[in-house]
Amino acid sequence: MPSEGDVRKALRTVKYPGFNRDIVSFGLLKTIEILNGDVHIELDVTTEDVHIPEKIQVESERAIATLPGVGHVRVNVKHQSRTRPTHGPTAIEDVQYVVAVASGKGGVGKSTVATNTAVALHHTGARVGLCDCDIYGPSIALMFGSKERPCIDKEKDRLLPIERYGIKLMSMGFLLGDEKTPVVLRAPIVTRYVQQFLRQVHWSGLDYLILDLPPGTGDIQLTVVQTVSLSGAIIVTTPQEVALLDARKAVSMFVKTQVSILGIVENMSYFLCPGDGKKYEIFGRGGGAREACRLGIPLLAEIPVQPDVCITGDSGHPIMRKMPHSIVAQSFLSLAHQIRERLEKETNRESR
Repeated sequence: MPSEGDVRKALRTVKYPGFNRDIVSFGLLKTIEILNGDVHIELDVTTEDVHIPEKIQVESERAIATLPGVGHVRVNVKHQSRTRPTHGPTAIEDVQYVVAVASGKGGVGKSTVATNTAVALHHTGARVGLCDCDIYGPSIALMFGSKERPCIDKEKDRLLPIERYGIKLMSMGFLLGDEKTPVVLRAPIVTRYVQQFLRQVHWSGLDYLILDLPPGTGDIQLTVVQTVSLSGAIIVTTPQEVALLDARKAVSMFVKTQVSILGIVENMSYFLCPGDGKKYEIFGRGGGAREACRLGIPLLAEIPVQPDVCITGDSGHPIMRKMPHSIVAQSFLSLAHQIRERLEKETNRESR
């Protein structure tokens, strides 16, 4: 006759769909009853996807049935919806400012900018959170050097963000088994994960929540602007025209959805040679400044290219924390001060 431990061990082979993590470690298993070899278990699944509970039920029954001495197997899955329907974007409870960091194309260093901007805002004394909305290509877990798994606050039915360097974090990277695990999900499911990251994570008590959006102007970006009220957006680009072309599309999307553009950040703006101290504009000159002028928005920062940015990011120690006196870190600190000044000025204007 199987024991409770045998049943738990069998259920640890059942992965939550889309993840490399089992249903037991996710906390879905509620009760186990064994009587004369018959096994009855109860699972509690919170999801918007009606197919997930059914798949978990079938795979759980199959896993338990392989145990020696098992008779009848009954798996009862309690399914409830986690997200609450909303009519238009609304504020996140107890979060003062929500800022999206976006780009029209990949490869411009958007996640690096989002990461170091969050750390820089924390350096100014603000309470900061960072939400990785790039479900398919999450990178925040790597850049902050954390492999922790978020826990669930059962009382409030919310995920508790990971805290690193004083910043609250949430990313699909914390939920995957390892960095090699691909996220294989259809767009509607990805949309629901984004909504849950924004609505079902305990972000309370923040001055700033930074949203690291994926490149482009697709489903995730639209979900974000329709789910939460954004205080503003920052557009990241590099100086060359091919990047600026896509940056314009990102700006246009936010304008059409009535989101304020705080300004442009030109990343990889120039290389400052340590040997002769000269600036070398590898990717062109002044593209960000010209585009900001054309659009009538501020150029918030020109971030130089430095090998240390890549090295520190890959090692889980953002350059803003690892080398706070470097020219790159000082550029991010200046960016953080400008973000605070612009948002606080807007708040004061609205309160008059």
